[in-house]
Amino acid sequence: MADEAKAKGNAAFAAGRFEEAAQHFGDAIALAPDNHVLYSNRSAAYASLGRYSEALADAERTIALRPDWAKGYSRLGAAHLGLGDAPRAVEAYEKGLALEPSNEALKSGLAQARQQAASTPRRTGGSAADAFGKVFQGPELWSKIAADPTTRGYLNQPDFVQMLREVQRNPSSLNTYLSDQRIVQVLTLMLNIKLPHQNNGASEPAAAQSATQTPKQQSEAKAREPEPEPEPEPMEVTDEEKERKERKAAAQKEKEAGNAVYKKKDFDTAIQHYTKAMELDDEDISYITNRAAVYLEMGKYDECIKDCDKAVERGRELHTDFKMISKALTRKGTALAKLAKSSKDYDVAIENFQKALTEHRNPDTLKKLNDAERAKKELEQQEYYDPKIADEEREKGNEFFKQQKYPEAVKHYTEALRRNPKDPRVYSNRAACYTKLGALPEGLKDAEKCIELDPTFSKGYTRKGAIQFFMKEYDKALETYQAGLKHDPKNQELLDGVRRCAEQINKASRGELSEEELKERQSKAMQDPEIQNILTDPIMRQVLTDLQENPQAAQAHLKNPGVMQKIQKLVSAGIVQMK
Repeated sequence: MADEAKAKGNAAFAAGRFEEAAQHFGDAIALAPDNHVLYSNRSAAYASLGRYSEALADAERTIALRPDWAKGYSRLGAAHLGLGDAPRAVEAYEKGLALEPSNEALKSGLAQARQQAASTPRRTGGSAADAFGKVFQGPELWSKIAADPTTRGYLNQPDFVQMLREVQRNPSSLNTYLSDQRIVQVLTLMLNIKLPHQNNGASEPAAAQSATQTPKQQSEAKAREPEPEPEPEPMEVTDEEKERKERKAAAQKEKEAGNAVYKKKDFDTAIQHYTKAMELDDEDISYITNRAAVYLEMGKYDECIKDCDKAVERGRELHTDFKMISKALTRKGTALAKLAKSSKDYDVAIENFQKALTEHRNPDTLKKLNDAERAKKELEQQEYYDPKIADEEREKGNEFFKQQKYPEAVKHYTEALRRNPKDPRVYSNRAACYTKLGALPEGLKDAEKCIELDPTFSKGYTRKGAIQFFMKEYDKALETYQAGLKHDPKNQELLDGVRRCAEQINKASRGELSEEELKERQSKAMQDPEIQNILTDPIMRQVLTDLQENPQAAQAHLKNPGVMQKIQKLVSAGIVQMK
């Protein structure tokens, strides 16, 4: 359920419906309150709405749940920036980069935070840009842009979307982008004003713009112009770095060689290649997880588990992608499940599958978890199986039944079935208890299970027929008794059951039922799918019409055994009366 709400939130966020996205993420959090990703996503949605205080709270919660997750610090930095606290934003981005130095989003955020921190002291108060920038904060921004045919196409341009989100995060940055005609057009759209069209849609020449500005404005604009960044000096590659790159390249070749022989089922050679790759490069855990997969295929489950533990430990140190951690945990769970000999042995396998799913929700891992839980349950049933104790519980149930203590009897019969679920006698006895207690649907289910386990056991038919008789389903009860007589033709209970059903059915055919009884029987019959099918069958409808209007044709119909059987069902149900 939480995943479903999260998916809806992601879809709404991608479509620019940030308010809706925040609501969906909130629903997901209610179902999975310890999932750090959900708080991170809602923080992003709040930031896009300009609700930076709420974005900050969610970012802090994200980090509290997962302090080693770099993206949490990216959310924290964005929230601080939105609140105008550039120094704290710098601190947040730096912490994130300490965890994941190559993260581009963190690098970009840090550069922006440092730029804002550097410019903050020069500000003396709010500006017109701040006021205009706040126009971009409303939740209706994206829907208005999408609804207007002149701006709709901009949403497909990544650089425009990036600029817009930057203005939302930092309204004072609007001046930086006013030279872009698309931003100007969106601004006029949000302010509900129309500007004269420029020549061919081009922006006003810089000279003309400069001419209309005051000297102070020109000075400020010049100050805002970024100085050209110096070209970076070419970095000298040290011998150590060169050797490191060569080792990584060699390790990758060993991995590819291992993959090739693995596909050919040459497992020993594959292990050699993966081991060599591990020796060359200890910063890539895929070599370890690949070797673990080979051990798993070879049935060397202990070695597989050791490699998986090594991969998880090293992966945590390197802040490896969570998908790789999940893969290692899944393989460990699979190996543990293979080693399981008792139901309790499955607990640790199930625990590893669950940990893998918290790292990355993968359908294959989920299936393995379900299989392990099913296998554990089956083993528990096998371990609990004890025919001797089952017989003792059945006898206890029989004693309580004789004393008319039916709830106690049900309790012991149920325990007997847990100890031996294949004993038809216990199902028959419990069906009798349920009948006495008036729990007819439960009794009918037990009687049917009894017949399923032993189709020759007469008691199953007498129990089922009696319950159907009490439910006033006389035609069905008659069929049940007759089915039992095929296996035990002289059984007196079955013969008596047939007689009682016939009497009730004949009452209906002779019109001896009271009006209230007839209505009750007809109402029950109309809920029966079999009766409904008979009444909607075009052939049977014609037969019923002939019975009323053309007796000679009706006699011909009644010679058909199938038709006669259906007519008999309708008579038993009180739908049709034969005179």
